[in-house]
Amino acid sequence: MEEELPLTPSQQKMVELWEKHTASEFVTKSIEDTMSTMTQEPFVNHVPAMTGGLGLDNVRKFYSKYFIPSQPPDTEIVLISRTVGTDRIVDELIHKFTHTIVMPWILPGVPPTGKRVEHAVVAVVHFKDGKIDSEHIYWDQASLLVQIGLLDSKTLPVAGVETARKLLDPSLPSNELMKHGDRS
Repeated sequence: MEEELPLTPSQQKMVELWEKHTASEFVTKSIEDTMSTMTQEPFVNHVPAMTGGLGLDNVRKFYSKYFIPSQPPDTEIVLISRTVGTDRIVDELIHKFTHTIVMPWILPGVPPTGKRVEHAVVAVVHFKDGKIDSEHIYWDQASLLVQIGLLDSKTLPVAGVETARKLLDPSLPSNELMKHGDRS
């Protein structure tokens, strides 16, 4: 196993600011505290759903109208790994929730299904002048849609909760999707 080097003071400040930001989004649900962690021209991009915003007004509107109030009460974020550079943090996460409310930021146009979801997420966070300048958030939308019943993993080469669980337990099977097309 690779030994981790201690964080520099500037890296530690980035981690602390990012953790304040995510706590403001998911725990205290404070728009003002969330926005206080960001530059004057932030960019938030949830890549699979193309949701977010550019600029202070648009990001504030996105967070206040679509993101922060649209977190189910059982939302949980599990950190798998974190890489800290000189001006970026990359987090690998498992995002867990029960789809009990409308969530336009991740499932636009999809009414609540009541289904439990666990999916892998990668957040690439860029810092500028001691603040968060951008967030690029990636997840497997197909896995999410399988879990809420909008895609059928029996007829398509997609998986559901298994994708997140394999991150937590590498001993789970690999190559299962390839068996669907293997006629040998």
